[in-house]
Amino acid sequence: MQAVDPDLWIRRFHPAGPASARLVCLPHAGGAASYYFPLSRALSPGVEVLAIQYPGRQERQLERRRETVAELADEITEVIRPLADQPLYLFGHSLGATVAFEVARRLEGADVKLARMFVSARRAPGLNRNQRVYERSDQELIKQIRSLTGTAPDVFDDPEMTAMVLPAIRSDYKAAETYVYAPGPKLTCPVTALVGDTDPMVSAEEAVAWSEYTDGTFELRIWPGGHFYLETHAADVVSTISAGMPA
Repeated sequence: MQAVDPDLWIRRFHPAGPASARLVCLPHAGGAASYYFPLSRALSPGVEVLAIQYPGRQERQLERRRETVAELADEITEVIRPLADQPLYLFGHSLGATVAFEVARRLEGADVKLARMFVSARRAPGLNRNQRVYERSDQELIKQIRSLTGTAPDVFDDPEMTAMVLPAIRSDYKAAETYVYAPGPKLTCPVTALVGDTDPMVSAEEAVAWSEYTDGTFELRIWPGGHFYLETHAADVVSTISAGMPA
């Protein structure tokens, strides 16, 4: 595999102290590193937030899109492995949670100890709903995205903007929906699962099942809301992350 350039993948939005813990944040399908700007602002300077920018969006618009979780995880692992000289945490939302899990498996397989993994709005790895939204028409894909209220409604009112963002969204959906869990050793790090109580993409039971994938401690946090519950409970999410990152 060709060497991966960290500067392409990692965004740092705010300064952090020299001894700060590091929180690597992985976006949802169609999401970008900038989604984590508010979280970075809230946690700085005590925590260094490293937001991952997937190829195929924003300033990486012209790069080849990745359409499997495995490929994303391989490259992200290579990028962040040298950063484990300080306490390293992962946070992934939706697709990002599955990517975070596979990154965690790769890191622990290379004897890199993770401090904790936060998985948001995503069912446990072995639970597959056999959805194939990525194969639907543009109109049906847009309808699905609107139903989750994670994208500004006016984005898809602009044909040029739609043409720009939809390919990356479709590729991300393909990565999420074609992911197949391969049995292997459990993680050793603690896991915190976060979910909205009316999320159509994951039930509380499907979130609790994350506990079966680690020998570390497990915590489940549930808030009122749907797939993007964290946007209306931002302060609570920040508090939960901070509590899981002891000084």
